[in-house]
Order: sequence, then C-alpha cells, then structure tokens
Amino acid sequence: MKGRPSNPLNMRMAPETVLEIDLKALGHNYGFLRSKLRKETLFMAVVKAFAYGSDAVVLAKRLVDLGADYLAVAYTSEGVILREAGIKLPILVLHPQPHNFKALIEWHLEPSLYSPRILTLFLEAAQKKQQRDFPVHIKFNTGLNRLGFWENDVDFILDKVRAQSVVRISSLFSHLAASDDVHEEQFTRRQINTFSKIVAEVEPQLDYRVLKHLLNTSGIVNYPDAQWDMVRSGIGLHGYGNHPETDAQLKPVGTLKTVISQIHRIEPGESVGYNRAYTSDAFKSVATLPIGHADGIGRLYGNGKGFVSIAGRKAPIIGNVCMDMLMVDITEVDCKEGDEVIVFGKGVSAEQLAANVGTISYELITGISQRVRRKILNVPSPVLRKEN
Repeated sequence: MKGRPSNPLNMRMAPETVLEIDLKALGHNYGFLRSKLRKETLFMAVVKAFAYGSDAVVLAKRLVDLGADYLAVAYTSEGVILREAGIKLPILVLHPQPHNFKALIEWHLEPSLYSPRILTLFLEAAQKKQQRDFPVHIKFNTGLNRLGFWENDVDFILDKVRAQSVVRISSLFSHLAASDDVHEEQFTRRQINTFSKIVAEVEPQLDYRVLKHLLNTSGIVNYPDAQWDMVRSGIGLHGYGNHPETDAQLKPVGTLKTVISQIHRIEPGESVGYNRAYTSDAFKSVATLPIGHADGIGRLYGNGKGFVSIAGRKAPIIGNVCMDMLMVDITEVDCKEGDEVIVFGKGVSAEQLAANVGTISYELITGISQRVRRKILNVPSPVLRKEN
C-alpha cells in the first residue's frame, strides 16, 4: 500500500527557497586572490550579471570596503545601478553599446572601446557632451576572437586619440582564452607575448601613463608573472577557480537552499513528473521541492543527471524538472517534509553539479532567477575607506 504525507501536525515550519550570500566567504576569496599579487598591483572586481547571480550592490559595496580598486560590469545599465546605490569607485563597462553612451557619460562610467566603430562613435558622443579627458579603456584581441582591436589597429587608435582632447586612455587590456587549461599554456603565452608587443608599441607614443591588465581569475593563479598593473577577477571571488586545487582554497559565496514540500511513496511501475520521464523499478520515496527551471535549475538537471543534498546525502533529481518544482529520490535519505535541501554552495560544489550536465559553474550560478530571495550573511560592521 502506498504511503501518504506525514501528519501536518508533526511538520516543522518550512523555510522558502533562498540564495544565501556569505560576505565572510567573499572576504576570504578576495584575500586569497590578493595573496597571489604584488602589493602594488591593482584589483578590478567583476560584478556583472548581478555579481554572478548574487547581489551586485551588496557585493560591490563589500568589495569597496575590502580594498578593490576598480569594478567592472558588462552593460551600462549595470553600472548605473551601482552609481545609484552610491558607489563611487571607477567602473569599467566591458561591452557598451552606442545607444547607452549618453547615460554612460552622465554617470561617469568608463567604456571599453573595442573596435573602430565604437571608438569613433564614443568620441562623437563625448564631444557632444563637451567632455575633456574622459577615461576610456582600449581592448585588444589577442586570441579570444570575441571583442577587441587587432594589433595592427594601433596607429588608427593613436591617430584618433591624439587628434582630440575629449578622452584619455586609462588602460590597455586584453582577455585570456584558456588560462585555466594546462594543455593550452603555449597558446596563453602567445597571448601574453602579443599583448606585450602592443604595450611596447603604444606606451612610447603617449605622454602619460596607462594601466595594463590581462589576467582573469585563472590567470592570477597560473600566470602571476603577467599581472602587469592590474588584474580582473569575477568567478574566483565567488569561490570557483576553474581547478579543483584552487577551488579547495576558496569558499562558495552563494548557497542555494530550498525545502521538502511533500513526500510521496510510489510503487514499482509508477511514473514521476511530466511525460512520465521517470518510471520506478521498486518501491521509492520521492520528495517534491519548490524550485524549478524558472528559478535557474534547468531541465538538463533532470532524469538523474543532477542532484541535491539532504541531510548530507545526495538525492538524485528524477523525471523532468518542472517550471516551479522538481522531484528527487530520497529512498536512502532519512528526512521529512519541511527539511532543508542544499542545491549548491557549502558542501555541494556548483562546479560538480554543473559538470554533471556538461556545463560550468558560471552558467549555473548566474542563472538563478531574481524571484529567488537573497539573504545576506555575515554582514560586517561598517568600514570607512577613502576612495580614490
């Protein structure tokens, strides 16, 4: 005979699905990455995509207190949100669009200029806004082949920049394509050498100093000799370093938790979920959780590919993940309705969970829906820091 839900009178108060954000873990990760750098090297903290799916304003403010020298976002709108929150640190916009140049200038955000078109249009926008020495960053493509000027664009850039006074180059930078891959060291060294040649060509033709930055999180760990004047880190601040040895020294900032809503006991031959994607081969206990693909846990994680942690035990996701729910096999787990469930974070690596479906931690943690409540942990006493 099938089992039915436990007596509601015996259920404890159930928490909701929540993403806990641990600011102490953020401080630990920042300190670890800083320890890999020279004392004088500047640190650019990347807080794009809601600070990798967490809370951009909260993390940015904490990073200011920790000593970050620059912040970086992908889009102008992300930078505006930080400015509206009172953040005054320099903010680099990595992928600005001409439509947003007016707002970018008004909020004093600093654009990455990555092509002849974008450089020309930004010069025009800055001229219309009667700017002088507005800080810009020139991005070069050294092998990622995503955004950036080519090495042979140097003369074009310098001719454009030196012919006016509305902008001033703050930095030259590029982005490594495979700094986390030990099998691609030769390619990475080639990128580093290409960037060195560009710097050697540009710097003597300017009458002021510019910053140079190339390294991302994996670059900080694997190529510290190429740290130049500044480094950029995003994923590492959140506790993932693209390698198990590095991950072991970092702490996850975000822990995604949910709760067991209901437990069903099913018989052999019964199915679970949409399209009957799972059919039981024995008597099973199945827990339903209030989290689904609308919250960022995609259908890819269903049918045994993904798992959650309950009472320290893995519980595989069975059947298709629904929009607002998913089901897990708890036959071997001692638990009850109302118990806490960890999807990823402390004790459950987002990297491991993502790898099970052929993706990476970046995609998993940045995909957590904004409808999931954020809870901030370990908020320190206010720290006063003089900003540059």
